[in-house]
Amino acid sequence: MSLSVIIPCFNEKLTLNKILERVKNSPINLKEIIIVDDCSTDGTTDILNKIKDPLIKVYYHPKNKGKGAALRTGFSQAKGDICIVQDADLEYDPNDYPKLIKPILDDKADVVFGSRFQGGAPHRVVYFWHRMGNGLLTLLSNLLTDLNLSDMETCYKVFKREVIQSIRIKEDRFGFEPEITAKIAKMNLRIYEVGIAYYGRTYNEGKKITWKDGIRAIYCILKYNLFY
Repeated sequence: MSLSVIIPCFNEKLTLNKILERVKNSPINLKEIIIVDDCSTDGTTDILNKIKDPLIKVYYHPKNKGKGAALRTGFSQAKGDICIVQDADLEYDPNDYPKLIKPILDDKADVVFGSRFQGGAPHRVVYFWHRMGNGLLTLLSNLLTDLNLSDMETCYKVFKREVIQSIRIKEDRFGFEPEITAKIAKMNLRIYEVGIAYYGRTYNEGKKITWKDGIRAIYCILKYNLFY
């Protein structure tokens, strides 16, 4: 089975080349790397314009829409058997790809979440209140989905292509995470979770999510579980 890596990208000129190198060197059969530039303004677009690698496909948004919108574009173009979300920063390690896709390759799963809070892999120590907020959002999501996830907000979400392309993604920003979790919970899918490494970054290093996204996540958890 082949893998499509979907990379939503906004103002990541400092890390973009590094993450592309790591993705290409990951120990897995790559079908394609799909980058969606969400109207970057820091020089990221100039880097992408110079890429001449047949493995890499780049799509451009004419205005900034958000991570969910970038993923919507990326998933629609995917051709691999399996799709994985990869942030353009260096918080998540592509060396985790083999264990993330293994439950699908073994025909045990249709969707796999990579948990930052399970397993013995390295985890950078960063923000206490982010961890508490993540735990509360995951708990609220679990209460309504009846799943027992440990990390609903994780970047590393892996899907069989036919699964993710059958779902209409409505959220444009970080609301994608609770939206997609709610929708797959209603589809009678086999969902697995595996522990991953996490190299979190600070706001000075480019972290973008804020407390406003947390409020939106609560809204999305209620909306997509109770009214969709």
